[in-house]
Amino acid sequence: MRIGILGTGTITSAVVHGIAADGHQITVSERGTDKSAALAKTYENVTVADNQTVLDNTDIVFLGLMAEAAPAILSALTFRSDQRIITVMAGATLEEADDMVSPATAAAIMMPFPSIATGGSAIMMQGDADLIETLFGARNQIFKLRSAEEMSAYLCAQAVLSPVARMVDDAARWLAARVEDQAQGEMFLRHLVTSGLEASTAASLIEALNTPGGYNQRLRQHMEAAGTGATLNEGLTKLETGS
Repeated sequence: MRIGILGTGTITSAVVHGIAADGHQITVSERGTDKSAALAKTYENVTVADNQTVLDNTDIVFLGLMAEAAPAILSALTFRSDQRIITVMAGATLEEADDMVSPATAAAIMMPFPSIATGGSAIMMQGDADLIETLFGARNQIFKLRSAEEMSAYLCAQAVLSPVARMVDDAARWLAARVEDQAQGEMFLRHLVTSGLEASTAASLIEALNTPGGYNQRLRQHMEAAGTGATLNEGLTKLETGS
């Protein structure tokens, strides 16, 4: 495919890393000079161009702009009616992106994570699922959403990743003060969490680790008594309402 990237930031760079080996012709915008230059240096099938040239040379375009800056940037560009646009802009719905790229079509909105660069990423998306599956489905898990409202809810819920990483990092630091191989300690905790949750639902894992008087039960109950569950729900609701 002939693929273009408007706005070469961290996430869109990861997208390029994730699909560059598939033989696509990829043109990335100069916006994000260091990242675009690094991509072109790494992959023979990646070139750098100005925004309009990106559009002129591609059929599928990823929008990686900041949502608040996108209208002014995109209004100065000329899209084609045969182009399909995939937006990765948080803060703009698929319908809003579609208005910005007329006469092209905003085919899908997707919210990838940096792990898309190597595969194994969870990708939440709305719109043309076949297109996203074709590009990313072989190496990633696609989660198909039905509406802008579902996308908004998923965007709020995915923010749990940072607090979970914070907890693992805190536990790793606690462990590091007590063991010789600190790097191994953190690696153990990361693998423990990811493998445990990948193998079962969260509820069944909690139940499996609910041995009366066991370490897992005691620490979970301590944290629940400290209000971590209520605090999480309060934070998610604040994200949802924008408060």
